[in-house]
Amino acid sequence: MRGLLITFEGTEGSGKSTQIALLTARLQDLGHKVRTLREPGGTPIGEEIRHTLKHSNVNHGMTPETELLLMNASRAQLVREVIRPTLDSGDIILCDRFYDSTVAYQGYGRGLDLALIQQIISCAVGETRPELTLLLNVPVAVSEARRLGRLLPGMENVRDRMEEADRGFFERVEEGYRKLAAAEPDRVKTIDATLPVESVRKAIWHEVEPLLSRIPGRAHPGFGKVLPKTPV
Repeated sequence: MRGLLITFEGTEGSGKSTQIALLTARLQDLGHKVRTLREPGGTPIGEEIRHTLKHSNVNHGMTPETELLLMNASRAQLVREVIRPTLDSGDIILCDRFYDSTVAYQGYGRGLDLALIQQIISCAVGETRPELTLLLNVPVAVSEARRLGRLLPGMENVRDRMEEADRGFFERVEEGYRKLAAAEPDRVKTIDATLPVESVRKAIWHEVEPLLSRIPGRAHPGFGKVLPKTPV
C-alpha cells in the first residue's frame, strides 16, 4: 500500500469530527488527496449496518455478540471496497474510528472476550492497519456534557443506541483506550482533547507531519507549487 491510513479514536464528544475537518483542510492545502471515512459506515452496506446498530427503533434487544459481528461486517466491506483501493492509489485516509473502537467498546465496554475480538478483527481487516491512531482523550464527565450540548433543536428524539449506555460502560471504554495506548505507544498517540481546538490541532499536526514523507513521490508536500504559509 502506498497511501497513509490515519484513524481517530475517543469517546463521544471528544471532538473527532472537528479535528478531522481541520486536518483534511491542512493536508489538501499541501497538495495531498484526502478521503474521510467513518465507522461503522463508509459504504452503502456499511451505512445500512450503521443505522441498524445505532438508530433503528427495533435494535433494543441487540446482544453484544451481534453488535460485535455487525461492526466487523461493516468494517470488512469498508476495508475491501474503499480503504485498500484508496491506499493503493497513494492517497491519505482519515477514518473516524476503526478497530480500536471495537476493542474499547465491545471488549472493555461490553465485556466480550478480547482474544475472540482480535480474531474477528483480523478476519475483517487482514493486514490493513493504521500507520497512526490519534486518541482524543476527554474525561467521561466532559464527554457527557459535550454530548448534551451538541443536541440540535429537533434532534432530541433521534436515538443513538451506543450513547444510551450508563456511565460505568463509558468508564470501562475509557480504561480500554488507556490500555490500548499503553500497549502500542508507537502507533496510538494520546491527545488531550480538553484543550482549546487550536491546541489540539497543533498536537495532531505534530504527530502527522513526520509521516507525510512516507508517501512515495510525495516527500515534498505541494508538488512544487507555491502555497501560502500556514501556521504550525
